Amino acid sequence: MKKTGFILMAITAVVVGLLIGTLNSGQVHLDLLWIQLELPLGLAILLGFSVGVLTGLSATYLVRVLPLRLQLRKAKASLRQQHTERQDTDRPDADRLRAPDD
Repeated sequence: MKKTGFILMAITAVVVGLLIGTLNSGQVHLDLLWIQLELPLGLAILLGFSVGVLTGLSATYLVRVLPLRLQLRKAKASLRQQHTERQDTDRPDADRLRAPDD
């Protein structure tokens, strides 16, 4: 099911990219302070969209996902420590298990 969904998404992305590229074939001058480019308008639109998506995903990861992962790691370490402490206290002492000396 995942493979079929991935294939459908890839086909959709290619079709949308081709449509944007063919419908916006005019040249646009892009000036980025240190470099000047002549690009087709469709490519400039797709590049802008891609950069925006990557920036948004990166910001989401840094602001939301990374702190939650750190919190989960701390909680797991705390739980692991409590588990080992509980095992140590629940274990009967070796002195009580020894047979009395005859």
